[in-house]
Amino acid sequence: MTTLKSRLKDDLTAAIKQRDELRSSTLRMALTEISKEEVAGTTARELSDDEVLKVLTREAKKRREAAEAFEQGGRTESARRERAEGEVLAGYLPAQLSDEELSALVQEAIAETGAEGPKAMGAVMKVLTPKVAGRAEGGRVAAAVKQALAS
Repeated sequence: MTTLKSRLKDDLTAAIKQRDELRSSTLRMALTEISKEEVAGTTARELSDDEVLKVLTREAKKRREAAEAFEQGGRTESARRERAEGEVLAGYLPAQLSDEELSALVQEAIAETGAEGPKAMGAVMKVLTPKVAGRAEGGRVAAAVKQALAS
């Protein structure tokens, strides 16, 4: 069973051999972030695949936000580069939930907690977060819950 980290390393080696600059620099950056995460804290440790996914999700989000910022600043070339890096990272992430799938999970969580009104958002998020882990961004999930509780 190969870990996600070893798959990233193997893909990096292949990208370097193919002289794929975008892919190799993106994977190198991702592996650096994973290494930083491994040595953060009191003891160095190997990250689990779930933890590696969290790092990749965070990095993909950074790329998206940077692309938007560059877009607004009129730097289309930089924005294009950030988007391309984001797409490379997206290849390692689980498929994102569609709006319909997310909505169904939100309704399920509301039914499970018996939540009513905006004050119950925390309880619903607590149940929902592990179910959507890595498949939908936190802000998107929170917005869906808020909307469902308001209606």
